[in-house]
Amino acid sequence: MGNFEGNAAENETDAAMTGVDVVAADDDFTKPRGWRHEATWTYLIMLIASTVALFVSFILAADTLKLARNPGQKLNCDVNAVLSCSTVAESWQAEIVKFAGLSFPNAFFGIAAESVFVTIAVIGLAKVAVPRWFATCTWLGGLAALAYSYWLTTQSLFVINALCPWCLALMFSTTVQFMSLSHATVTVQDLPAKNTGLRKYYRLNFDLMVDAVWIVALIVVILVKDGPMLFA
Repeated sequence: MGNFEGNAAENETDAAMTGVDVVAADDDFTKPRGWRHEATWTYLIMLIASTVALFVSFILAADTLKLARNPGQKLNCDVNAVLSCSTVAESWQAEIVKFAGLSFPNAFFGIAAESVFVTIAVIGLAKVAVPRWFATCTWLGGLAALAYSYWLTTQSLFVINALCPWCLALMFSTTVQFMSLSHATVTVQDLPAKNTGLRKYYRLNFDLMVDAVWIVALIVVILVKDGPMLFA
């Protein structure tokens, strides 16, 4: 009787271990592989995009201070009626945060946010393990930054009817930043857990096609709306 119970327990343990091995094998099979899905590449792209966005934010902040000292002054990126940084900078959308009678330019928040993303990209490149909640909050922060950037771009296109070249550079760099952050979140941080659909999306390199269409779509929208005037 004792031997029977012992054998049964061993069989249950073996079955459990076999199930774990099968799950691990499935995870290994579905997980994206190759240099393009590793931390070095995904976070390097994020670092480059975030650095560009940070640099552009500094330029926009400097232009904001220049206009504050000399209201009505034309900026170097004022090309024509449509490509006009000063028109965008003097709109209310450029300073939507107001507190105690003070206005805070968007560019200052851009400097703060992009500094954080640059730091996170460096942490990713160093392959430092971070808690899952931290990786999740990072992705949500990237999504919020992208949504904010797109809102400002739509305001420029359809409400202000003027485009700032530096703002467009910031919008495209923020887009690439979010693409690479999403890539790293799935392939490096393994979030959401056990999501074979997203793993397959990156493993089959569908993201390359989607990202290319995404960028082209943004360019097409800008050209359709203001194309003739951009080169006037």
